[in-house]
Amino acid sequence: MNRLHITDLPLPGLKLVERQRLGDARGYFSRLFCARELAECGWDKPIAQINFSHTAQCGTVRGLHYQLPPHAEKKLVQCLRGRIWDVAVDIRRGSSTFLHWHAETLSAENGRALLVPEGFAHGFQTLSDDVDLLYLHSEAYVPASEGGLHVNDPRLAIAWPLPMAALSDRDAGLPAASPDFGGIA
Repeated sequence: MNRLHITDLPLPGLKLVERQRLGDARGYFSRLFCARELAECGWDKPIAQINFSHTAQCGTVRGLHYQLPPHAEKKLVQCLRGRIWDVAVDIRRGSSTFLHWHAETLSAENGRALLVPEGFAHGFQTLSDDVDLLYLHSEAYVPASEGGLHVNDPRLAIAWPLPMAALSDRDAGLPAASPDFGGIA
């Protein structure tokens, strides 16, 4: 029996994962990851790394991050506490949706996750204080393969839902997609 309901989103390869919650008076049970079910939508590698982030302030933006091949990664992102507006940007060279973005609200209450495929930049804005995220990665982090795009890149024109409360120096220093930015293979 499938415990994950997987929906295609407007950008090819990007998926919304909704988890079935089995509950009673004690609470509920929910499956976070199922290799068999996720393989049907493109997760074809083992989990190489699991990361956790805590963001204290509502309106904080993190991102837009990606890893270059051969360390390009799939990410499964879930909000464990609070709410976020989660954004994925298609940066695949030759894609019909190159530099298009899509966002979903993820929260502890809705139990949704975003499956971000290889070739996408990822970031989010917190919609509440004290947000905890869990990230499952198909590849380990490799600093030399790290890439990113600025969250206010005019070519992307991301419509962040709140005024930006905080942005790290690292993320503030990320470049915009130059006119000759051709994406990643």
